[in-house]
Amino acid sequence: MASNHNYRLIISCPDKVGIVAAVSSFLAQEGGLITEANHYLDPESQWFFTRQVIDAKSLDYGVEELSRRFAPLAKSFDMEWRIRDTSIPTRVVLLASKQAHCLSDLLYRWRSHELDFEIPAVASNHDTLRSYVEWHKLPYHHVPVTSKEAHFAALTQLLDELSPDLIVLARYMQILPPDLCQKYAGRIINIHHSFLPAFAGARPYHQAAERGVKLIGATCHYVTDELDAGPIIDQDVARISHHDSVEDMVRIGKDIEKIVLARGLRNHLEDRVLIHGNKTIVFE
Repeated sequence: MASNHNYRLIISCPDKVGIVAAVSSFLAQEGGLITEANHYLDPESQWFFTRQVIDAKSLDYGVEELSRRFAPLAKSFDMEWRIRDTSIPTRVVLLASKQAHCLSDLLYRWRSHELDFEIPAVASNHDTLRSYVEWHKLPYHHVPVTSKEAHFAALTQLLDELSPDLIVLARYMQILPPDLCQKYAGRIINIHHSFLPAFAGARPYHQAAERGVKLIGATCHYVTDELDAGPIIDQDVARISHHDSVEDMVRIGKDIEKIVLARGLRNHLEDRVLIHGNKTIVFE
C-alpha cells in the first residue's frame, strides 16, 4: 500500500522520443513505486511536461540521493527539473489589506488541514485584521504605507527574514515593485477580482458594471512585473444580469475569489502547476 510520504518529480524539457520510458525505467530500477503520473506535450513549442509521484517508502534512500542519482538522466535530456519531499511543508506568507474574505477562507482551510502548508506570518499594510489573525495564533506584521519606497523596503526585509517558499496576495491591494516580482518569480500568487484579461487594474467590478457584462469572474495568477498579466493558474465565473448593482457584483464576486484562490493555491502546493512562458500547464 502506498504511503502519504511522497517525492514529486517535476520535469519540463524539449520533446524527444524515450523520455517517459527513460524516467519510468530509472524509477523502476531504483525500486521506486509511481503512484501518480501526468504527461503533456505542448504542440506549438514541442516542449514536454511531466509530473511523477513516487512513494518515498519504496526507496531505500532519501530525496537528496534520489536527486543525485537522477541528475545524469536529466542532463541527457536537457531537463528542467525538481524533486520535492512532501514531508516538508511549504512555507506560505499571506499578504492582505483590509478585506478578510480570501484570508479568512485560506486560514480556515489551513486550520482544518484541508490545505497542507505552513504559515510563518501574515503581513498587511493595515492593522485591521490583527486580532483575527492572532486569534489563529499566527504572527501578524503591520507594514504601514508611509511611502511606497519605505513600505516595500520594509516588506522586502520582512520576507527575507521569513524565507517563504510562496507568497500569496489574499486581496493585498498594493502593486509590487518589479525587483520584488523578479526576486520571487513563480513564487507569488495573486487573486484578481475579474476574469482576466478583461478589466485589469483597479475597480474591476465597477468597470464590469459600466460595460454591462453578463459574466463576472476571478483569476488566480502568478505575479510578474506586468500588472495583472502573469501566468494564469485558475479562473471561474458567475452569471449576472442588468438587475445586479455593483454591490451585488462585489458580493457574488467574493465567493468566486475565495474558491479560485484556494484552487490555485492547492494546485501550486501539490506541484501541479508548470509555468511555460506566460502560460501554465495545470495537471489535474
